[in-house]
Amino acid sequence: MTVLVLTCEEDLTADMVVAKLHDLGVPLVRLDPADLPGRVDLSADYGSNGFHGFLKTNERMVSLSSLRSVWVRRPGTPGTRAEEQSTWLTAEAEQALYGMLTSTRARWMNHPAAAGQARYKPWQLHIAQQSGFVVPATLITSFPAVARQFAATYQDLVVKSVSGKHPGDPPMVLPTTRISPDADFSAVAAGPTLLQQHVRKQADIRLTCVGDNLFAARKEADPDEVDSRFTEHGAWKPAEVPDLVRRSVSLYMTRTQLAYGAFDFAEDRDGTWWFLECNQGGQFGFIQLDTDQPIAEAIAAWLAEEPLD
Repeated sequence: MTVLVLTCEEDLTADMVVAKLHDLGVPLVRLDPADLPGRVDLSADYGSNGFHGFLKTNERMVSLSSLRSVWVRRPGTPGTRAEEQSTWLTAEAEQALYGMLTSTRARWMNHPAAAGQARYKPWQLHIAQQSGFVVPATLITSFPAVARQFAATYQDLVVKSVSGKHPGDPPMVLPTTRISPDADFSAVAAGPTLLQQHVRKQADIRLTCVGDNLFAARKEADPDEVDSRFTEHGAWKPAEVPDLVRRSVSLYMTRTQLAYGAFDFAEDRDGTWWFLECNQGGQFGFIQLDTDQPIAEAIAAWLAEEPLD
């Protein structure tokens, strides 16, 4: 059976996993949905004999009934490389591709429905609390008076983007920024604003969850630093996962129906891991390079498992 890898052409992180799948002798097909239609074609028959379908890319054909797993790594948007692009074509191609793939027995890392919901930061915070993580006090509001009251209560605050765009996605990115409790909060009325209790951290923690495997890494941090995404100092080192965090991760992954998640924590001077977010498609390559943790091997092994009947 075949593993389907959905990602762009230049994806070094995906290359690491593909190499491990080759080592395991697992057949795979790698394609970018942005190439549909054109370099990628598809067909599916929902006739009296049930569902039958196939994908074709780079002169290679794969039956959808032969898929064991689908890794949604960093796929492009369907239809974006078509000769005649349109919103209509993108919608049609996306519905066709993911609708067909969802019709198979393949295992997903991660299923588009679960991944889409998991991107909502307010929902992440809710599930994190339910799962037993230690979560900083957080307010999302467009009421200036409510923001002022929150600031008066917690004093030391940061303001974040609700959508949580990555620094590599300008101009949408908003750096996490320290804010004074006596700031002018009138601008909050212009749009939903996320205010959060500032955690004075001694280290950043990245915990990569692959199925039942946890890989934690720690990097020393400046207590006054609020957004480590924009700083380049120190190296990541392997870290032990506290039992409480391990249990909370298991609950979180079950409730979100994710197979892969990259968790970010702030470790304070008491050793408490404060939940910041979970990126359902977060990078792991830089962690593996620094720590030699076998994350790519774990992903390849998960993808190589046969689907349940």
